[in-house]
Amino acid sequence: MKIPFNKPFLTGKESHYIYQAVYSGKISGNGAYTKKCQQFFEERFGFKKALMTTSCTDALEMCSLLIDTQPGDEIIIPSYTFVSTANPFLLRGAHIIFADSETSNPNLDADTVEALITKKTKAIVCVHYAGVACDMGKLRAICDKHGIYLIEDAAQAIDSYYNGKPLGSIGDLSAFSFHETKNVIAGEGGLLAINNEKLIPRAEIIWEKGTNRAAFFRGEVAKYNWVDIGSSFLPSEIIAAFLYAQLENLDDIQTRRKNIWNIYRKELDVLSTDFNIQLPFVPEYATNNAHMFYLVCESLEQRSELIQYLKDENIMAVFHYLSLHESPFYKDRHDGRILKNSDRYTDRLLRLPLFLDLKEEEVIYICACIKGFFKNRKPKTIALENI
Repeated sequence: MKIPFNKPFLTGKESHYIYQAVYSGKISGNGAYTKKCQQFFEERFGFKKALMTTSCTDALEMCSLLIDTQPGDEIIIPSYTFVSTANPFLLRGAHIIFADSETSNPNLDADTVEALITKKTKAIVCVHYAGVACDMGKLRAICDKHGIYLIEDAAQAIDSYYNGKPLGSIGDLSAFSFHETKNVIAGEGGLLAINNEKLIPRAEIIWEKGTNRAAFFRGEVAKYNWVDIGSSFLPSEIIAAFLYAQLENLDDIQTRRKNIWNIYRKELDVLSTDFNIQLPFVPEYATNNAHMFYLVCESLEQRSELIQYLKDENIMAVFHYLSLHESPFYKDRHDGRILKNSDRYTDRLLRLPLFLDLKEEEVIYICACIKGFFKNRKPKTIALENI
């Protein structure tokens, strides 16, 4: 039995919808399936405007354009994230100010952010790691106080919530991913959610390569012209058709993923009680969309040993992000602050297989192997007051 880290799930309707899109006579962007997908997000999650993009990176690049990022602007982002969170703002000349993660989970630590704000700060970009909400109440209040934008990198956060509000609906702008490792997929693909209504007209123009083509097709202008900067952000109808088949099955997908996540949690809870192994933490204000199950080991060496141990058992488990403030590209531009939690997750976090076709017996097997790895290791020291 060989268990991969990820395996794309198909609902069975993808090929049928792609066939329909191909034979509709329109397979370029902004066709029937693009509109179906956008309408789904607007109606289900209450986004003021949703625009499909070719990737989450593209959606973030649109965010950078929409807030008019200029050379010298400062953008605050967590160091523990993928490079796509930073690149769109660097491309416009901004300086990235890295924030540390929380101790309890890899999300940006909202309590440390306000101290990083200067007169040059343009936006805070938060990342909902593993689909678990950042403290959006604190971040929204900070941004409103200082008159800066709040952007949600919600790549992993579909169908997850903060105090009952859908993630992606709280920031001025939000970006989602439909990469094959996400809960719903299109191979590649993304979505920009615009909640600040002042940004909607320009978002449509940037999305349409800098033209007012969308307004033209609505009959609002007699002809369309080049009116602003923009780029080719629209995905083809083939991508949108694939995605729509997934969206139709979102509830079933989420139920199955949560079942798998809950088995992991139940079986591996002993690691947190008997060993210094941190398991995923979901704050009271957040929900769990079962995007990921991870462990935080005691050390880099222990994680490396566990990865090899599982590999020998035909289980593919992988580490995740490397702190961006320590990267070869940006290390010399960082201000020198030590971001201990980001570095801890860099060295110790291990992701376990989690995909829809993962069988319950396979999850049990993975957990048994992990517990077998730790069984001969010394349990964590029990505090004297607990004896």
